[in-house]
This record gives sequence, structure tokens and C-alpha cells, in this order.
Amino acid sequence: MTKRSFFDRPSGLTIAEIISLTGAEARDGARLSHLIRDVAPIDHAGPSDLTFIENNKYLDALATTHAGACLMPARFEIRAPDGLIVLRTPEAFQAFVTVHSELYPQSLRPGSLFESNDIAPNATVHPTARVENNVTIDPGAVIGPRAEIGAGSIIGATAVIGADVLIGRDCVIGAGCSIMHALIGDHVVIHPGCRIGQDGFGYAGAKQRKIPQTGRVIIQNNVEIGAGTTIDRGSIRDTTIGEATKIDNLCQIGHNVVIGRHCVVVAQCGLSGSVTLEDFAMLGGAVGLAPHVTIGKGGRVAARSGIMHDVPPGETWGGYPAVPSRQWMRQQATLARLATSGKKTATPSTPSSEG
Repeated sequence: MTKRSFFDRPSGLTIAEIISLTGAEARDGARLSHLIRDVAPIDHAGPSDLTFIENNKYLDALATTHAGACLMPARFEIRAPDGLIVLRTPEAFQAFVTVHSELYPQSLRPGSLFESNDIAPNATVHPTARVENNVTIDPGAVIGPRAEIGAGSIIGATAVIGADVLIGRDCVIGAGCSIMHALIGDHVVIHPGCRIGQDGFGYAGAKQRKIPQTGRVIIQNNVEIGAGTTIDRGSIRDTTIGEATKIDNLCQIGHNVVIGRHCVVVAQCGLSGSVTLEDFAMLGGAVGLAPHVTIGKGGRVAARSGIMHDVPPGETWGGYPAVPSRQWMRQQATLARLATSGKKTATPSTPSSEG
């Protein structure tokens, strides 16, 4: 297929500029004026590309790389080929991300169809909605009564922003999102196909009488929410997502959930109603949490675990049902020993002789 880039070609950075950005230290004799135009994997990089290495697994690739420059811990320098500009740093990947972000700033949030501060002719903006300057609203988007959109924000194609919703400044609402009963801060990124502010799942009694859901969704500044994630509004409390929290694709956040600041929720997690994640909590992929449990500050849960009880602050739990990580590993080791000891070794039969 024809090679096509979806991002603007960067103008590049000199080695001196990369050093200034990252704090890396160049090997003696490095050409500080050498221009780096792009980034690439270590085994595909060319003379104008920057790459990195942090893992022994890629030492053979380092020895044969054609990259112009490579960020690496000092212990790998001895394996670097002649001519490669070595940039020493203890956290090579973090430094690489810094440079990558500088080269491709537009990649850090979903883009607009228009790439300009404009309202598409076929977008629908209610007369009572308040849209600040420099807002982009793509084709087919709908902005409801009394909704407010802050300056510099982008509303993607066919997104629906409900009545009275507030969206702060420099936000991105991806294509096909629906946002109702929500207050959203500044610098929030919501990827395509998210559903935010719909009814929580609440029924009472044998006849499953529907419980009114009259709370809101509060999303604080610098939150990022992955594609296809759903966040239900609260019943009589608000559902809250704290500042700088990152939620991956295809997660379900139930009503009355409170997620603190700087939390990480990986793909396919399911948070039942009234779950609490305190600040800096982390959930691996496909974790399920029963209603009303709390993950304490800095608590971590391994992927595919089922949480039935509170996780104390700072602890790591795993398994189904989840237990503290050391207990979980002992359980797995015990099961493995039992499975091995339970195998019966067949005794070969001795052929009989006749005569």
C-alpha cells in the first residue's frame, strides 16, 4: 500500500536541542548539530532517526542499528556501533517520549475533520448554547440547550452534547460521543464513541422497579478517557473522575463511582456502583470490582482480578477472588504442586513369554 502519514512531518531537532529537552549526556565527540527528523524502532531507524534502548533483549539490534542517535543507559554504551550518537540517560524511554511528543504534538489528542476553529455548516448548535472563541465543531455534531463549550475545544463529528452540559477549555470530544448530565474541566480528552452521563443501572425489589438516577458526572482537569468507555451518572451522588486520571478503552464506570486523582484504569475494567478508587490507584486490564469496595491510595490490582473486598492503601492484590499478591502467588504455587503430585505415572507392563 502507498505509504501515507497521518501527522505533519516534523521539522526536526538537533542533538543539542534533544540534550536540552531530556537532560541526556552525549558521548564524547558527538555531532551536536546533527539534525534528527523522526523517531523509529531500533531495528528500523535510519541516520536521521532517534531511537532508544532500555532492555537487554535489544542489544543485538543496538550493535547493528543505523539510527542517527540512541538514548540509552550508560551500561549499554559499550555495545553501540561507531558513528552512532550515544545519548546517556538512566530513563531512556521517558526521554524518548519527551522527544517524540515534541516532534509530534498533534498526536497527543484526537484531531478534527476541519483542522480549524470553525463550526461546520451542518452542525446543530442550540441558540441558547454558549460557545467561546476558537471552538471547532465538526459535521453532524449537536450542541444542546444551555450547554457551554470552552475556548480551544474540539467537538468531533456526530458527537452529542446534552442540555446544560459544561465542557471546559482545550478539551477534545471525539467523534460519536454522547455526553449528558456532565460537568467537564479543562484539557480533558474523551476519545471516540464514549457514552457519558446516561442512567446508572439501578433497580429495586422483586419487580425490578427503576431507581431514579438524578446525579451528575464530574470530570476534572487533564483526564483522558479511552474509546468506547461508558460512565454512568450518579443516582443521588455524583460520579466523579479525579484530576489527571487516565482511563483506557472499553471500561464501564458505574453510578456513584468516585475515582481519585492520577489513577490508571486499564482496558475492559468494570467498576460497579459506589466503588471508590483513592488517589494514585491502578487497575490492570479486565479487573472487576464488586459494589461499594474501596481501593486505597496507591493500591494496585493485577489484570483479570475480581475484587470483592477493600484493598488497603499501597497494597497489590490479584486473583479471583483477589487476595494480597504474595498470598495469591503462594496459592498458585500450591496448586501447581498439587497438580504435579496428582499425576499418576503409568508403569509399563512386562511382556509375557510362552513356551
